[in-house]
Amino acid sequence: MSAPTARTRVFTILGNPVEHSLSPVIQNAAFREAGVDGVYVALRCDAEQMAGFMSGLGRGGGAGNVTLPHKEKAASILDKPSEAVRRTGACNTFWGEDGKLCGDNTDVEGFRRALEHFLGGAVTGYRVLLLGAGGAARAALLSLIDDQAQDVLILNRTVERARAVARRIGGDRVRVAESHSDVDDGDFDLVINTTRLGLDPEDELPFDLERLSRAGAVMDLVYGSSATAFVAASKRLGIPAVDGGEMLVHQGAVAFERWWGEAAPIDAMRRALETARSSPTGA
Repeated sequence: MSAPTARTRVFTILGNPVEHSLSPVIQNAAFREAGVDGVYVALRCDAEQMAGFMSGLGRGGGAGNVTLPHKEKAASILDKPSEAVRRTGACNTFWGEDGKLCGDNTDVEGFRRALEHFLGGAVTGYRVLLLGAGGAARAALLSLIDDQAQDVLILNRTVERARAVARRIGGDRVRVAESHSDVDDGDFDLVINTTRLGLDPEDELPFDLERLSRAGAVMDLVYGSSATAFVAASKRLGIPAVDGGEMLVHQGAVAFERWWGEAAPIDAMRRALETARSSPTGA
Protein backbone atom coordinates (compact mmCIF):
# COMPACT_ATOMS: atom_id res chain seq x y z
CA MET A 1 0.00 0.00 0.00
CA SER A 2 1.48 3.31 -1.08
CA ALA A 3 1.05 6.67 0.63
CA PRO A 4 -2.60 7.83 0.85
CA THR A 5 -3.90 9.99 -1.98
CA ALA A 6 -7.18 11.73 -2.75
CA ARG A 7 -8.44 8.37 -4.04
CA THR A 8 -7.63 6.42 -0.88
CA ARG A 9 -10.70 4.94 0.81
CA VAL A 10 -11.00 5.77 4.52
CA PHE A 11 -12.13 3.13 7.00
CA THR A 12 -12.69 3.43 10.72
CA ILE A 13 -13.82 1.62 13.84
CA LEU A 14 -16.39 3.59 15.84
CA GLY A 15 -16.92 3.00 19.55
CA ASN A 16 -16.22 4.09 23.09
CA PRO A 17 -13.65 3.07 24.15
CA VAL A 18 -11.61 2.28 21.03
CA GLU A 19 -8.09 2.87 22.34
CA HIS A 20 -7.64 -0.87 22.95
CA SER A 21 -8.74 -1.89 19.45
CA LEU A 22 -6.37 -3.88 17.26
CA SER A 23 -8.69 -3.66 14.25
CA PRO A 24 -6.52 -0.93 12.66
CA VAL A 25 -3.50 -3.22 12.97
CA ILE A 26 -5.10 -6.21 11.27
CA GLN A 27 -7.01 -4.26 8.62
CA ASN A 28 -4.08 -2.09 7.54
CA ALA A 29 -2.01 -5.29 7.30
CA ALA A 30 -4.74 -6.82 5.15
CA PHE A 31 -4.89 -3.73 2.92
CA ARG A 32 -1.11 -3.85 2.38
CA GLU A 33 -1.10 -7.58 1.66
CA ALA A 34 -4.01 -7.34 -0.79
CA GLY A 35 -2.64 -4.20 -2.47
CA VAL A 36 -5.88 -2.24 -2.05
CA ASP A 37 -5.94 1.54 -1.62
CA GLY A 38 -7.36 2.10 1.85
CA VAL A 39 -6.40 3.32 5.31
CA TYR A 40 -8.04 2.27 8.57
CA VAL A 41 -8.18 4.34 11.78
CA ALA A 42 -10.00 4.28 15.13
CA LEU A 43 -12.43 7.03 16.13
CA ARG A 44 -13.93 7.41 19.57
CA CYS A 45 -17.52 8.63 19.36
CA ASP A 46 -20.77 8.85 21.28
CA ALA A 47 -24.12 7.43 20.19
CA GLU A 48 -25.45 10.76 18.92
CA GLN A 49 -22.47 11.07 16.55
CA MET A 50 -22.95 7.65 14.96
CA ALA A 51 -25.34 8.62 12.18
CA GLY A 52 -23.11 11.43 10.97
CA PHE A 53 -19.95 9.34 10.95
CA MET A 54 -21.53 6.30 9.32
CA SER A 55 -23.46 8.21 6.67
CA GLY A 56 -20.58 10.49 5.82
CA LEU A 57 -18.05 7.70 5.48
CA GLY A 58 -20.35 5.27 3.68
CA ARG A 59 -21.63 7.76 1.15
CA GLY A 60 -18.15 9.22 0.70
CA GLY A 61 -16.68 5.91 -0.47
CA GLY A 62 -15.38 4.76 2.89
CA ALA A 63 -16.66 2.16 5.33
CA GLY A 64 -15.96 0.79 8.75
CA ASN A 65 -16.73 -1.22 11.84
CA VAL A 66 -18.70 -0.53 15.01
CA THR A 67 -17.79 -1.78 18.46
CA LEU A 68 -19.07 -1.39 22.03
CA PRO A 69 -21.46 0.11 22.94
CA HIS A 70 -22.91 1.21 19.59
CA LYS A 71 -23.76 -1.95 17.62
CA GLU A 72 -27.51 -1.74 18.24
CA LYS A 73 -27.56 1.99 17.48
CA ALA A 74 -25.69 1.31 14.23
CA ALA A 75 -28.33 -1.19 13.13
CA SER A 76 -31.02 1.49 13.37
CA ILE A 77 -29.10 3.85 11.05
CA LEU A 78 -28.78 1.51 8.05
CA ASP A 79 -30.73 1.77 4.80
CA LYS A 80 -29.99 -1.84 3.83
CA PRO A 81 -29.38 -4.20 6.78
CA SER A 82 -28.25 -7.76 6.13
CA GLU A 83 -30.22 -10.76 7.38
CA ALA A 84 -27.76 -11.09 10.28
CA VAL A 85 -28.43 -7.48 11.29
CA ARG A 86 -32.18 -7.96 11.07
CA ARG A 87 -32.07 -11.12 13.16
CA THR A 88 -29.72 -9.79 15.84
CA GLY A 89 -30.65 -6.10 15.86
CA ALA A 90 -26.92 -5.30 15.89
CA CYS A 91 -24.49 -4.07 13.22
CA ASN A 92 -20.69 -4.10 13.37
CA THR A 93 -19.77 -3.47 9.70
CA PHE A 94 -21.02 -0.77 7.30
CA TRP A 95 -20.33 0.55 3.82
CA GLY A 96 -21.99 2.59 1.07
CA GLU A 97 -23.58 1.13 -2.04
CA ASP A 98 -25.53 3.06 -4.70
CA GLY A 99 -26.13 5.92 -2.30
CA LYS A 100 -27.45 3.59 0.40
CA LEU A 101 -25.86 2.81 3.76
CA CYS A 102 -25.46 -0.96 3.98
CA GLY A 103 -24.52 -3.02 7.02
CA ASP A 104 -23.80 -6.52 8.24
CA ASN A 105 -23.10 -8.25 11.51
CA THR A 106 -19.87 -10.06 10.68
CA ASP A 107 -19.60 -11.04 14.35
CA VAL A 108 -21.99 -13.90 13.56
CA GLU A 109 -19.80 -15.54 10.93
CA GLY A 110 -16.61 -14.42 12.68
CA PHE A 111 -17.74 -16.10 15.91
CA ARG A 112 -18.66 -19.29 14.04
CA ARG A 113 -15.29 -19.53 12.28
CA ALA A 114 -13.32 -18.71 15.45
CA LEU A 115 -15.28 -21.22 17.54
CA GLU A 116 -14.75 -24.00 15.01
CA HIS A 117 -11.04 -23.13 14.93
CA PHE A 118 -10.93 -23.40 18.75
CA LEU A 119 -13.06 -26.52 19.17
CA GLY A 120 -11.99 -28.33 16.02
CA GLY A 121 -15.59 -28.72 14.92
CA ALA A 122 -19.16 -27.45 15.22
CA VAL A 123 -21.17 -26.99 18.43
CA THR A 124 -23.93 -29.41 17.45
CA GLY A 125 -25.42 -30.86 20.64
CA TYR A 126 -23.47 -28.53 22.98
CA ARG A 127 -24.85 -27.19 26.26
CA VAL A 128 -23.71 -23.56 26.51
CA LEU A 129 -23.60 -20.89 29.22
CA LEU A 130 -23.69 -17.46 27.57
CA LEU A 131 -22.60 -14.51 29.73
CA GLY A 132 -24.06 -11.18 28.65
CA ALA A 133 -26.93 -9.97 26.49
CA GLY A 134 -25.51 -7.16 24.36
CA GLY A 135 -24.65 -7.01 20.68
CA ALA A 136 -21.88 -9.60 20.88
CA ALA A 137 -24.18 -11.96 22.76
CA ARG A 138 -26.79 -11.67 20.02
CA ALA A 139 -24.24 -12.59 17.37
CA ALA A 140 -22.95 -15.55 19.37
CA LEU A 141 -26.47 -16.77 20.15
CA LEU A 142 -27.57 -16.62 16.51
CA SER A 143 -24.52 -18.63 15.48
CA LEU A 144 -25.06 -21.18 18.26
CA ILE A 145 -28.74 -21.67 17.40
CA ASP A 146 -28.11 -21.96 13.66
CA ASP A 147 -25.33 -24.49 14.34
CA GLN A 148 -27.65 -26.66 16.44
CA ALA A 149 -26.39 -26.14 19.96
CA GLN A 150 -28.63 -28.25 22.17
CA ASP A 151 -29.24 -25.72 24.94
CA VAL A 152 -28.13 -22.15 25.70
CA LEU A 153 -28.55 -20.58 29.13
CA ILE A 154 -28.14 -16.77 29.20
CA LEU A 155 -26.83 -15.16 32.38
CA ASN A 156 -26.95 -11.37 32.43
CA ARG A 157 -27.01 -8.70 35.12
CA THR A 158 -30.31 -7.38 33.72
CA VAL A 159 -32.69 -10.32 33.41
CA GLU A 160 -35.20 -8.53 31.20
CA ARG A 161 -32.50 -7.69 28.66
CA ALA A 162 -31.55 -11.36 28.54
CA ARG A 163 -35.20 -12.28 28.03
CA ALA A 164 -35.45 -9.82 25.14
CA VAL A 165 -32.44 -11.43 23.43
CA ALA A 166 -33.88 -14.91 24.02
CA ARG A 167 -37.24 -13.89 22.56
CA ARG A 168 -35.65 -12.28 19.51
CA ILE A 169 -33.29 -15.09 18.56
CA GLY A 170 -33.83 -18.13 20.71
CA GLY A 171 -36.79 -20.46 20.76
CA ASP A 172 -37.14 -23.51 22.94
CA ARG A 173 -33.37 -24.13 23.07
CA VAL A 174 -32.67 -20.86 24.90
CA ARG A 175 -33.27 -20.25 28.61
CA VAL A 176 -32.62 -17.27 30.87
CA ALA A 177 -31.11 -17.54 34.35
CA GLU A 178 -33.00 -15.49 36.92
CA SER A 179 -29.90 -15.30 39.12
CA HIS A 180 -26.46 -16.86 39.62
CA SER A 181 -28.07 -19.54 41.76
CA ASP A 182 -29.80 -20.90 38.64
CA VAL A 183 -26.36 -21.64 37.23
CA ASP A 184 -24.77 -23.20 40.33
CA ASP A 185 -23.51 -26.77 39.82
CA GLY A 186 -24.36 -26.53 36.12
CA ASP A 187 -22.76 -28.83 33.56
CA PHE A 188 -21.77 -27.02 30.37
CA ASP A 189 -19.75 -28.00 27.33
CA LEU A 190 -18.88 -24.37 26.68
CA VAL A 191 -18.91 -21.06 28.58
CA ILE A 192 -18.80 -17.85 26.52
CA ASN A 193 -18.15 -14.37 27.88
CA THR A 194 -19.67 -11.65 25.69
CA THR A 195 -19.59 -8.90 28.35
CA ARG A 196 -16.99 -6.13 28.35
CA LEU A 197 -15.57 -7.31 31.69
CA GLY A 198 -11.85 -7.80 31.12
CA LEU A 199 -11.24 -4.76 28.91
CA ASP A 200 -9.86 -3.08 32.02
CA PRO A 201 -7.26 -5.15 33.91
CA GLU A 202 -8.96 -4.04 37.14
CA ASP A 203 -12.31 -5.57 36.14
CA GLU A 204 -13.77 -8.40 38.15
CA LEU A 205 -14.13 -11.76 36.44
CA PRO A 206 -17.37 -12.10 34.45
CA PHE A 207 -18.12 -15.39 36.22
CA ASP A 208 -16.69 -17.72 38.87
CA LEU A 209 -16.22 -21.01 37.05
CA GLU A 210 -15.86 -22.88 40.33
CA ARG A 211 -19.62 -22.47 40.80
CA LEU A 212 -20.10 -25.03 38.02
CA SER A 213 -19.83 -28.78 38.24
CA ARG A 214 -18.19 -28.79 34.79
CA ALA A 215 -17.08 -26.40 32.06
CA GLY A 216 -15.73 -28.20 29.02
CA ALA A 217 -14.21 -25.10 27.40
CA VAL A 218 -14.22 -21.31 27.74
CA MET A 219 -14.30 -18.65 25.04
CA ASP A 220 -13.81 -15.03 26.13
CA LEU A 221 -14.73 -12.54 23.41
CA VAL A 222 -12.65 -9.87 25.14
CA TYR A 223 -9.05 -9.60 23.96
CA GLY A 224 -6.00 -7.55 24.86
CA SER A 225 -2.24 -7.53 24.55
CA SER A 226 -2.07 -10.67 26.70
CA ALA A 227 -4.43 -13.37 27.91
CA THR A 228 -7.50 -12.01 29.68
CA ALA A 229 -7.99 -12.69 33.37
CA PHE A 230 -10.94 -14.95 32.54
CA VAL A 231 -8.84 -17.05 30.17
CA ALA A 232 -6.05 -17.26 32.74
CA ALA A 233 -8.49 -18.29 35.49
CA SER A 234 -9.97 -20.96 33.22
CA LYS A 235 -6.60 -22.45 32.41
CA ARG A 236 -5.65 -22.55 36.10
CA LEU A 237 -8.67 -24.81 36.56
CA GLY A 238 -7.52 -27.02 33.68
CA ILE A 239 -10.22 -25.76 31.31
CA PRO A 240 -9.21 -25.14 27.66
CA ALA A 241 -9.75 -21.43 26.97
CA VAL A 242 -9.25 -18.84 24.25
CA ASP A 243 -9.79 -15.08 24.09
CA GLY A 244 -11.36 -12.96 21.38
CA GLY A 245 -8.28 -12.55 19.19
CA GLU A 246 -9.23 -15.25 16.70
CA MET A 247 -12.76 -13.91 16.45
CA LEU A 248 -11.35 -10.44 15.82
CA VAL A 249 -9.40 -11.82 12.86
CA HIS A 250 -12.32 -13.79 11.42
CA GLN A 251 -14.97 -11.08 11.74
CA GLY A 252 -12.43 -8.67 10.26
CA ALA A 253 -11.88 -11.01 7.33
CA VAL A 254 -15.61 -11.13 6.62
CA ALA A 255 -15.76 -7.32 6.81
CA PHE A 256 -12.84 -7.07 4.36
CA GLU A 257 -14.79 -9.29 1.95
CA ARG A 258 -17.84 -7.02 2.20
CA TRP A 259 -15.79 -3.87 1.56
CA TRP A 260 -13.55 -5.06 -1.26
CA GLY A 261 -15.43 -7.95 -2.85
CA GLU A 262 -12.50 -10.34 -2.60
CA ALA A 263 -11.13 -12.92 -0.19
CA ALA A 264 -9.30 -11.52 2.82
CA PRO A 265 -5.60 -12.32 3.36
CA ILE A 266 -6.38 -13.93 6.71
CA ASP A 267 -2.86 -15.26 7.32
CA ALA A 268 -1.46 -11.73 7.08
CA MET A 269 -4.18 -10.52 9.46
CA ARG A 270 -3.37 -13.22 11.97
CA ARG A 271 0.37 -12.50 11.77
CA ALA A 272 -0.28 -8.79 12.34
CA LEU A 273 -2.36 -9.58 15.42
CA GLU A 274 0.29 -11.90 16.84
CA THR A 275 3.00 -9.28 16.28
CA ALA A 276 0.93 -6.55 17.91
CA ARG A 277 0.15 -8.68 20.92
CA SER A 278 3.78 -9.62 21.42
CA SER A 279 4.87 -5.96 21.27
CA PRO A 280 5.54 -4.21 24.61
CA THR A 281 3.08 -1.49 23.58
CA GLY A 282 0.44 -3.92 22.32
CA ALA A 283 0.45 -2.23 18.93
